[in-house]
Amino acid sequence: MKFGTRLLIDGALVEGDHTLDVINPATGEVFATVARASRAQAEAAIAAAKKAQPAWDALGWEARSERLQALADAMAQHRDAFIDTMVAEQGKPRREAADEVDYSIAFIRNFAGLRLPHKAFGVSGGRVELRHRPLGVVAGISPWNFPLLIPAAKIAPALMAGNTMVMKPAPTTPILTLMIGELAAGILPAGVLNVITDQNDLGDLLTSHPDIAKVTFTGSTATGRRIMASAAPTLKRLTLELGGNDAAIVLDDVNIEETAERIFNAAFFNTGQACLAIKRVYVADAIYDAFSEAVARRAREAIVGPGHDPSSRFGPLQNRQQFEKAKHFIEVAHRDGRVIAGGTVVEGPGYFVRPTVVRDIDDASELVAQEQFCPVLPIIRVADGEEALSRANRSDFGLGGSVWSGDAARARALAERMQSGTVWVNQHLNFGPEVPLAGAKQSGIGVEWTELGLAEFCQVNVINQAA
Repeated sequence: MKFGTRLLIDGALVEGDHTLDVINPATGEVFATVARASRAQAEAAIAAAKKAQPAWDALGWEARSERLQALADAMAQHRDAFIDTMVAEQGKPRREAADEVDYSIAFIRNFAGLRLPHKAFGVSGGRVELRHRPLGVVAGISPWNFPLLIPAAKIAPALMAGNTMVMKPAPTTPILTLMIGELAAGILPAGVLNVITDQNDLGDLLTSHPDIAKVTFTGSTATGRRIMASAAPTLKRLTLELGGNDAAIVLDDVNIEETAERIFNAAFFNTGQACLAIKRVYVADAIYDAFSEAVARRAREAIVGPGHDPSSRFGPLQNRQQFEKAKHFIEVAHRDGRVIAGGTVVEGPGYFVRPTVVRDIDDASELVAQEQFCPVLPIIRVADGEEALSRANRSDFGLGGSVWSGDAARARALAERMQSGTVWVNQHLNFGPEVPLAGAKQSGIGVEWTELGLAEFCQVNVINQAA
């Protein structure tokens, strides 16, 4: 039996009532077949989590931390297997896959080191104690762009807070989460973590089930809205990290080559398949031509290829549906602007798209107004920073953004008025478990990471005692 092919339900690694083929996006061909859960198996996973939760909570913070640290240790011992699987399953170049594996382990260790201690204070006529209690059973639903990091960053705080969990990965990238489940089977008590897979047919069960207390989801805004509607009848707690259309504002006093390099990296990271990646760039008129060309030159020089090839800078799109979306946005780029790099797919097997840069395009284009989630970057001309800020803030999305200037104070003044959960100054995609993540507008609800994110998995409990 291959590593990471079975479901984890109530402490047992089991075959699915159905199977799920997994496609290597670099070839477009099936490279593995794994277990896929039925509705009955999903119900069993929820029941197991509910049964296990009181005892898991009773273990206390220190014992739960030890188990999570042991899980991180086991993942570190299997680091190469996780990297190899990510290259095959998600398509990332090996160095990016290695970074994600290492980050995933670091996130688990970070959460294992956090605590939410009781706080006591006196009030008139008595004493108040503030405690954080677990919610119960948490459902985690993760996407395909970071198929190890995002599940790890959901599992760790949910379990650390004393909840139990049913985790469901994206159907195109199930193996890495199943691998976590297989390791957890020998470390965590039965039922504490359950891992099931589906063909996008079990999400409604998880988000509506009366025994699920909270849903933590990362994915599109459209799916986030459906989850809210499904969770509404039982008033489930929600953490939703949704779509972004991150804007970068480039002022006229930047070092053009240095800034173009950093913006290129932040826009095309993971082949553009990152919620926090730069999706649109507003550039001051005085440097627009030179800056656009500097970004385009990097796109023309980039090597696209399979993740196992050390020369590959960018891998494929992860799945055919996203590949078709990318082809559509390439058509839009040619229609609505002037393509100065890329603008084509790579002929042959797999879902490869050349990094594409388009200039002389307007906010009215769907390429600018929507989250493209692929390697097609629009660069928009503006008069100055104020115009850029106004246009950036018109978006319904507000996950992240950045402002770039040779004068950090000048950039900071604009950044403070940018309507995004995270705003970087002279950088982008600098994140980690020690920095809170929260979306504004239609980019999400709730906070992830740090003690704030840990508290999202808890119910505030106030004991108000008379003197």
